[in-house]
Amino acid sequence: MSFVAFFMLDGVRPDALAQARVPHLSAFQSRGAWTMTAQSVMPSITLPCHFSIFHSVPPARHGVTTNTYTPMARPLPGLIEVANGAGKTSVFFYNWEPLRDLSRPEQLHFAYYRNNNLRIDGDDITADETVRYLETAKTTRPDDLPSFLFVYFGTVDTFGHGFGWMSDNYLRQLERVDACFGRVMAALPDDAHVLMHSDHGGHERSHGTDAPEDMNIPWMIAGPRIKRNHAIAAPISLLDTAPTLATLLNLKPHLQWEGRCPKEIFENSEIAR
Repeated sequence: MSFVAFFMLDGVRPDALAQARVPHLSAFQSRGAWTMTAQSVMPSITLPCHFSIFHSVPPARHGVTTNTYTPMARPLPGLIEVANGAGKTSVFFYNWEPLRDLSRPEQLHFAYYRNNNLRIDGDDITADETVRYLETAKTTRPDDLPSFLFVYFGTVDTFGHGFGWMSDNYLRQLERVDACFGRVMAALPDDAHVLMHSDHGGHERSHGTDAPEDMNIPWMIAGPRIKRNHAIAAPISLLDTAPTLATLLNLKPHLQWEGRCPKEIFENSEIAR
C-alpha cells in the first residue's frame, strides 16, 4: 500500500530555514527534491491558501478569500474526496479549527484537533498525538494505518504575528517545530513519500499581500521514487500540491484541478503508475 504524508508548516519563509537551526528539515531537503521559490496564492492567508492546496484552484474559483469558510458556488471535489472515492483512507492532525472545512463530511477516516496553536508547545502536542496514532496503528491496529496523512503545525505563524517574521522568537519557534517534524518523520513507514511546504510567508507581523516575503514558500518532497538533492527548475505553486499528492497515491487528478504534478521530481522522470 502506498503511504503519503503531507506536512504543513504555517507561515514559514524560505529564508527562515537558512537562518534557523533546523537539522531535520535540512536533512529532509537533502534527500529529496525542493524549491525555495514556490508561490502562494492571493490573498496569501491561511484558509484561502489551504483551499487552493487541497482543491488545486485559486481563490477566485473556490471562493474562500478570508479565514472564514464559504461554501463553493460551484462545488469542486478536493484531494480528500477524490481519495475517498477511490477507497483511500485519510487522516488529519491539526490545531487550527477552520481546517475542518477542507473536506466534506464523512470523507476522513480519522481527525485529531486541539485548539492549541497559540501555545508554544501546541505543535509538540500535535506531533505526539500523531506519533501515538501511527505507532498504535503499526503495532495493534494495522487497518487504521491510512493511505494519506496530513499534519498541520500552526505555531510558527502565531509567533510571526506575535513577534514579527524573522524575529529571534520566530526563528526559535521554527527550531522547535523542526524537532516536531523529526519526531513524526521517524514514526512514518520506511517507504513513505512525504511532501512538506508552507502556505505563505510573512513580513513584520502580518501577511496577505503579494509581496515576495508573503508569497515565496519552501516546497520539499522525498521518498523512494523521488530524486535526491534535486533543485526543482519548474515553477511550483500551491495549486500543484493536490495533483502531486494524488499522483503519489496512484490517483487520477480531478479534471477541473488547475495545477500539475512536476515530472522532474521523479527518478528517471517517471510518473507513478
